[in-house]
Amino acid sequence: MESSATRHIVDTLTQAIVEHRLQPGVKLAEQKLADHFGVSRTLVRQALFQLSQNRLIRLEPARGAFVATPSVDEARQVFAVRRMLEAGMTRAFARDVTPTRIKALRAHVARERTAVEGGDVTRRTELLGDFHVRMAELMGNTVLAELLRELISRCALITLMYQSSTAAVHSNEEHAEIVKALAARDEAVAVELMDAHLRHVEAALAFERKLPANDISMALS
Repeated sequence: MESSATRHIVDTLTQAIVEHRLQPGVKLAEQKLADHFGVSRTLVRQALFQLSQNRLIRLEPARGAFVATPSVDEARQVFAVRRMLEAGMTRAFARDVTPTRIKALRAHVARERTAVEGGDVTRRTELLGDFHVRMAELMGNTVLAELLRELISRCALITLMYQSSTAAVHSNEEHAEIVKALAARDEAVAVELMDAHLRHVEAALAFERKLPANDISMALS
């Protein structure tokens, strides 16, 4: 079970990355973090491992932990693959839609809206990405769900760092429109909306934004 101390470290580091206080490539020294948080290096190591699972940092053997360096080219490739995969997924979902699946998607969209309105950047990013994974899960296609989860995590840092609050609101609204089309069994409209949605998300990422370089102590203070 995850300790509250580990969760605090994960949340604090995530927020520092999201708010551009930690530059991609910055080394996260275990001892320095342990001193800052007043915890053992073991707890810091657990937090860093979790962040590496979320692809927010990278762990290098014999070198340590570093804030992940997002690749714009990789993000664009990910979105291209997602458009191909999710067009087929949306088409299949519309053809085999059920009230239970629609109810589940609507509940998910409601959770997204709460996170967006509450200004919870980390949670909203997680939920907005999970909407697509949830569709695959509701279809019972675990392979597709795993593929989408991996694709989304590959550009998670870029989405966290570059998606504005306005873009997040639009994503939530577009998810609601997609669900509406699926509930109406309008396959063509649902596919069109999904493609437009993914293109909007990609277009809204401000890749040209300059990132500051800061010391860890300054970034977390």
